[in-house]
Amino acid sequence: METLSARLKNAVTPRILLAGLGFAAGLQTVPAFAADPASSIAVAPLEADASPSPWSFEVAPYFWAAGMSGKVASFGAPPVDVDMGFSDILSDLQFSATVAGEIRNGPFSLTTDFFYLKLGTDETTPRGVLASSVALDSSTMSATALAGYAIVDRANMRLDAVFGGRIWSVENTLRYNGGILAGRSFKDSETWVDAMGGLKGRVNVTDRIYLTGSAIAGGGSSNFGWDVMGGVGYEISQHVSAVAGYRALGVDYKNGTFDFDVTVQGPIAGVSFKF
Repeated sequence: METLSARLKNAVTPRILLAGLGFAAGLQTVPAFAADPASSIAVAPLEADASPSPWSFEVAPYFWAAGMSGKVASFGAPPVDVDMGFSDILSDLQFSATVAGEIRNGPFSLTTDFFYLKLGTDETTPRGVLASSVALDSSTMSATALAGYAIVDRANMRLDAVFGGRIWSVENTLRYNGGILAGRSFKDSETWVDAMGGLKGRVNVTDRIYLTGSAIAGGGSSNFGWDVMGGVGYEISQHVSAVAGYRALGVDYKNGTFDFDVTVQGPIAGVSFKF
């Protein structure tokens, strides 16, 4: 069955990633005043604090129409070359959740990015003796947290230096249906953490249109990982913004017979809510 497992992994295991990203607009306060209507003497208005809160919170669900290329190995099979488009990944998609966020206070920030992807397929075996069909479920989770500080902070431009970590978790489950191996299943999984650092910035082109981007890289458990994103945003209102752009990331992780050396890239689109 090694040949069958390798063929099935070659067709499905690489379909492990999807993801994108969006950024949003600002928040303002409205001054209030009061006077004593019973008094004949004018009373100066009570002046509220006109300064906005230093805190801002942003959450952005996003969509990433990504394809993947590289090399993947699991279940002890030899590594195989991968070159899959977004439509290939989408055909086996069972569940996907992607979201980014940011908390900011003055020059300090905490940026997060999370995605979870579950894929599944069921392939008929050539002869049906050992098994009539083989099912493969593959799930991938990635979560990133980056602390940042604004090294450039102007009215129309901000550039943050960021540093933090990224955790990956990949799990593949192979199940045999019918035949001699009916009811047998095998699981192969890996979890690892990398330190990541780089730059993240935004430039206002007009009062509503802006450019945004980030570039981070690092390693640790993996040999090397990187992530680059660039996009154009439009502020629909004070609290809602839309972003479209392009994102590409790569990771090279190996542990025994488990090999995950891939590049994922494609267009992104997201809507950001800020409060």
